[in-house]
Amino acid sequence: MSALLDLLTGIFRQQTLSGASLELAALAAPLWVAALVGLLIGWAWRPRWAGVVIGDNAQQAAQLPAPPPPMHATATAEASRLETAVVPRTVVAPVAPEEEQLPVNTGDLMHLWRLVEEKDGGPSWIHMMERTLPTMRYQAWRRDPPNGPPQYRSSTIFEDASPEVVRDFFWDDEFRIKNSWDDMLLQHETLEECTKTGTMVVRWVRKFPFFCSDREYIIGRRIWASGKTFYCVTKGVPRPSVPRQNKPRRVDLYYSSWCIRPVESRKGDGAMTACEVLLFHHEDMGIPWEIAKLGVRQGMWGCVKKIEPGLRAYQVARTAGEPISKCAAMAHVTTKFNADELDTEDNTEASSSNNNTEIEKPKPWTNNIPKVLMIGGAVALACTFDGGLLTKAVIFGTARRFAGPGRR
Repeated sequence: MSALLDLLTGIFRQQTLSGASLELAALAAPLWVAALVGLLIGWAWRPRWAGVVIGDNAQQAAQLPAPPPPMHATATAEASRLETAVVPRTVVAPVAPEEEQLPVNTGDLMHLWRLVEEKDGGPSWIHMMERTLPTMRYQAWRRDPPNGPPQYRSSTIFEDASPEVVRDFFWDDEFRIKNSWDDMLLQHETLEECTKTGTMVVRWVRKFPFFCSDREYIIGRRIWASGKTFYCVTKGVPRPSVPRQNKPRRVDLYYSSWCIRPVESRKGDGAMTACEVLLFHHEDMGIPWEIAKLGVRQGMWGCVKKIEPGLRAYQVARTAGEPISKCAAMAHVTTKFNADELDTEDNTEASSSNNNTEIEKPKPWTNNIPKVLMIGGAVALACTFDGGLLTKAVIFGTARRFAGPGRR
């Protein structure tokens, strides 16, 4: 080590800058040559499989399925017939190719079902709130995924309410504005609809506080039915045909879906006369997520408690025989499925996925190509020094640091 210091001191005693530079270059040249030789040696020792790893990954990427194309507008004849006289009906799921082209398809049903059954694999839910009214009970949870806005889950139980009426109530955009139970909704219009599956694409404009511009949503929605349980999916869908505006500002990431099902009344008579609504909601409104979390926590109950009187007014209107709106009539066009079969299918897919993971698990040596190069370069560099155990210890220690995780 002292010899190296003496050599450096002698270099800086040169009379001219050019002389010192030449001496430093002469000292550094062997180090660079040794590093390059070490890299070449490390690459020359690579296994035969190293050259095809990148090619295999490229082939796997090429085999990934392409995203499904967007849904085309349904026939205008069916839409006009629905406008004049809508006949509520339940249909069986369409064939797979047609199903995949819809903006809301069976993949969305599976995702909502997993959320309801707590099988989606996401973070744990944190309890936020619990409130009780004479004819309504409410609980809310939140979780923060690693990437994406906060997600919310709530359970609202209405006494003396049927799942069918609650389903129509949440689907009825006209009544939302007429009754003002959802006072944030300013405008709504139907852009596309499919009377075979009940799939709709609607445009909403929602009012935001004075310090924010209003927000525009392009929403795809659809309902599945398993007995008296309804899975209602609404989510943001891309529609380049609808031009963007500065105001209202469009919200692209939006998910708000319900599971509506009968539950036992708290009256204690064992009757299934109450209705539970499990809501899963998240959206990126263009507001910092921490501020949005604070706003949701402060304003959540104020918005939720308006739902119960709105639902009771809707029940009165239905009992009085008032005609239902076109939006509510579309809620009657559901896709029937068996939730038990979905459970069996999900378990089968999970088992198959676990088996494939074990079979296709990458071998540890596929991640060691950069380490081979690093170790080879370090070895060659260390061998070029003619003295100094400390220098060699540092270099070999660095090599062990990169190689160590692979051994562990």
